[in-house]
Parts: sequence; C-alpha cells; structure tokens
Amino acid sequence: MKKLAALFVLILAAFALVACGGGSDTTSDTTAETTTTQEESGGNGGEKEAEGGTAGAATVDFEADPSGSLAYTTDKASSKAGKVTVNFTNSSPVPHDVAIEDEAGETIAQTEVLAEGSESTTAELEPGEYKFFCTVPGHRQAGMEGTLTVK
Repeated sequence: MKKLAALFVLILAAFALVACGGGSDTTSDTTAETTTTQEESGGNGGEKEAEGGTAGAATVDFEADPSGSLAYTTDKASSKAGKVTVNFTNSSPVPHDVAIEDEAGETIAQTEVLAEGSESTTAELEPGEYKFFCTVPGHRQAGMEGTLTVK
C-alpha cells in the first residue's frame, strides 16, 4: 500500500510539472509572420541567417543580457531582406528596448522600452548593414549596440 501511495504522489507531481510549463507572458504590437530561424548567441559568433518561411518574411530575435548588464546577448545578427519581424526579450528588471538604425542614422524600427517582458515590431529591410541599439539614455553609449547584416 505504501508503494502505491508513493507512486500516486509521483504521478501527481509529474502532472503538476507539466501543467506549470509551456505558457508565455509576452506582449506584442504586431502578429509575427511565418517564423524562421533567427540569430542566437553562441555557435558561429551569435549570428545565423534567417531562412525558409514565406518569401520576403524573416524573423530576428534580440535578447537583453538576463543579468541586467547594459548589453545584448550578441552584438551581431543577420537576416534576409524584406519584411522582418524583430522580436525583443528582456528578462531582467532593467528597462531596455531594441531599435534598428539605417546607414543614414535614421531609426526605422523600434520596440517599446520594457523590463521583464517581450515585444515585437516589423520593418522592411533592404540588403545592407544596420545598427541595432538600446534607446534608453546612456545604454547605447555603454556599449548596448550591434550590427545587423541584411542579405
């Protein structure tokens, strides 16, 4: 009987763990197009080209350093040209955002400033080099920026 009771407790614990996972507390300004492979830190210097999906649609993910440092998890990203969904995640309590700036220095896409959340925006990007950065005063100057290469 004790073995049966222990087995029952283990089964209930397993169900509880499954019920707790999988959800997401994200907010979004726009509905994401077909999601494709996006940049991530690690591997090949934090850079992966967006592939597949709908013609002209791509997704690029940016993440603020989870420790609260004034940094993103990578300083390089790439995407194919066309309509690009920019996803930004900030799991730290320090407010951040991500903005995309063209070669002329004009901001062409920007998420909301947020702490402990996610935000998305879209931009029509031509091939070339763009800067991504945090618009919170002092963060870009502290090094919170990187290069987005669009092919």
